[in-house]
Amino acid sequence: MTINDDTELRRILMTIRTVASVGVSSNEEKPSYSIFQYLVQHGYQMIPVNPGTPEIQGQKTYADLESIPLKIDVVQVFRKPEDVPPVVEQAIKAGARFVWMQEGVINQEAADRAETAGLGVVMDRCMRATHRRLLGEQFHL
Repeated sequence: MTINDDTELRRILMTIRTVASVGVSSNEEKPSYSIFQYLVQHGYQMIPVNPGTPEIQGQKTYADLESIPLKIDVVQVFRKPEDVPPVVEQAIKAGARFVWMQEGVINQEAADRAETAGLGVVMDRCMRATHRRLLGEQFHL
């Protein structure tokens, strides 16, 4: 079952550190760019996953989750719903703790697969908006 409880969402945001952001854009006009930037500013170690560009916001990008040499707490997904299942498979292989599908990204089959593999799932929620609502602009890790 996807995580919707505010207490649990707050706990996740306060205990995670490393977020791999799949599909984050290098285009400053895209929401994923500003969400990534906000999370960096609030103390999260953000790792961009986008094979189309060598770096985003000064951070080296990775082609996929399996290429990341660090432990990943959350895989944040900025992809079309139909593109989520392979991301979930990579998240499972990479040992991530959570898959966080951004607002508008809904794929129940992928969510079920992640949960069956032991990952927590947040779906159809903006990580920045959730952080602002539950922890406030002032909260930094």
